[in-house]
Amino acid sequence: MLLWVFFLVVLTLSSGSHCSPPSLSLRMRRYTDAIFTNSYRKVLGQLSARKLLQDIMSRQQGEKNQEQEARVRLGRQVESLWADQKKMALESILVALLQKHR
Repeated sequence: MLLWVFFLVVLTLSSGSHCSPPSLSLRMRRYTDAIFTNSYRKVLGQLSARKLLQDIMSRQQGEKNQEQEARVRLGRQVESLWADQKKMALESILVALLQKHR
């Protein structure tokens, strides 16, 4: 009810000689500008949200790649140590066999 009273007061004041209502073309122009601005802001919001999501996804993918590379590197180091230990064990066995045959 209060809203209707406010609306009637505004209409009464705007119909006086001291205030002329804006023309229809001006209102339409403002209306179309408002629709365009609203739509444009929505599109910009969607684009920024998409970019943020892509940045987050690429960071996560980069972290996964780094973890996989670290695992591969660690695996190679373990294999290298294991191979070195095998080599040293074989060398010590060969030395022991050669000493027995002398």
